[in-house]
Amino acid sequence: MVEITTGQLLSWVSAFMWPLVRILGLFTTAPVLSDRSLPVRVRLGLGIAIAALVAPGLPTVPVQDPMSWTALLILVQQFLIGTAIGFVVRLLFTGVELAGEMIGMSMGLGFATFFDPHSQGRTSVVSQFMMQLTLMLFLWSDLHLLLIDSLVDSFQSLPISTLQTNRNGWSQLVYWGSRIFSIGLQLSLPIVTALLITNLALAVLTRAAPQLNLFSIGFPVTLLVGLLMLGLTLPYWSTPLLGLLQDCLQLVRQFTLLLVPD
Repeated sequence: MVEITTGQLLSWVSAFMWPLVRILGLFTTAPVLSDRSLPVRVRLGLGIAIAALVAPGLPTVPVQDPMSWTALLILVQQFLIGTAIGFVVRLLFTGVELAGEMIGMSMGLGFATFFDPHSQGRTSVVSQFMMQLTLMLFLWSDLHLLLIDSLVDSFQSLPISTLQTNRNGWSQLVYWGSRIFSIGLQLSLPIVTALLITNLALAVLTRAAPQLNLFSIGFPVTLLVGLLMLGLTLPYWSTPLLGLLQDCLQLVRQFTLLLVPD
């Protein structure tokens, strides 16, 4: 007769539950994996499948009673680590969205917003277009699979333990938040510059011919120039976007190393 002791049962639960919590934390913030259009059951099933695959090969995990305070602290820690890993990649998509907002405002399309059911908020047309383009590049280059691979590697570089993580990693994560503005400025700068020159030209034209109605000719001209610049720069967006996406994966690996306890 096969007998299972309480210690064996706790070890099995701990070996599966702690990795699962970190994986589900990633699924709450990572692009594509956290999309509201993806059913919760699918995300949960995918997380359980990944945890079942990686759990046997992980380093020894601490065995704790799931109802104890120590187990609760481990659970919170693993969830925060997974959430932070997905947040690092989310920074790029937020920067792309900011670039779309800047372009849309310069074109005069700041009022052209609609409710996005994925983000549960209002977004401009240009921002949504750039987000979809970045999302297609993210899936086309299999970076979503590389993100999951980086998460699995994090169990080796940052094993599950009862020790507190290094504060330098969390401080660095806050510092990386400033990349949102640099990414948005870099992507939108060519189009915003062209629109600025257009607005200056319209100002000079209005000054030279005051009888012209700036409001009647300004909006169509800026809209036309903005769409033209979008069409001209679109073929060149793939290279910087792919470079930024690959940099995000490098930041994920660097972040997990920074969290290693001293």
